[in-house]
Amino acid sequence: MLDVLAGGGHLDVDEITRQVRDRLDSVSTQAVYDVLGALTRSGLARRIEPAGHPARFEARTGDNHHHVVCRGCGAIDDVDCAVHYTPCLTPSKSHGFILDEAEVTYWGLCPKCQEVTED
Repeated sequence: MLDVLAGGGHLDVDEITRQVRDRLDSVSTQAVYDVLGALTRSGLARRIEPAGHPARFEARTGDNHHHVVCRGCGAIDDVDCAVHYTPCLTPSKSHGFILDEAEVTYWGLCPKCQEVTED
């Protein structure tokens, strides 16, 4: 399953299951969920859940990057974290939390969906 995730992209459970079955012939959907849960808890995979879309998983972990999501087709891509002065990533009040990560999701239309709306 790590090989599937390492292949890149932001894959949902159905796509991961399909790719694992292509390699192993037989694997239950529950086994895929169980392994993804273990990989996520151990920090070897990252789960992202864009609003209105199924959970996706990726192998890129440990670098606090963000995502851009297409409102049209749901395509997802990585956006490297902003550096230097970033006021939107520094909360005005922490409410007693020890903060260790900020998650930003950018929304818009990917190039393919832009072409469709222009036609």
